[in-house]
Amino acid sequence: MKQLMTRAALIGLMAFPVGAAEPLSGAEFESYVTGKTLYFGQNGDAYGVEEYLDDRRVRWSFLDGQCKDGIWYEEGELICFVYEDNPNPQCWSFFRDRDGLRAIFQNNPEATTLYEARQSDEPMMCLGPEIGV
Repeated sequence: MKQLMTRAALIGLMAFPVGAAEPLSGAEFESYVTGKTLYFGQNGDAYGVEEYLDDRRVRWSFLDGQCKDGIWYEEGELICFVYEDNPNPQCWSFFRDRDGLRAIFQNNPEATTLYEARQSDEPMMCLGPEIGV
């Protein structure tokens, strides 16, 4: 049993390459994401999707069809996002792992760590504005 646990621990350590300890720079992040739509997960559940457009523009959704446009910029070692409905920057550290990106929310690192669940070259689906009486 002890050998099995030791092997499991070693396999877990191998999941994160040695170079993954350094956050991506803005140029590395831009090169990886531009033109892609990335789906993110947290703790095995779907979390959200973000479309990375030209000129560091983004479109985010919590997978509910409601989309928020924004921009991203580099702030030191962080990648920060500002969206149309919230002027407060949301800053993340992004790491490139074997399976894609891993992101740690720096406004509260204990609250959110996301991982890239899949990617697509297709744009996201956004519903139009709500029309009511």
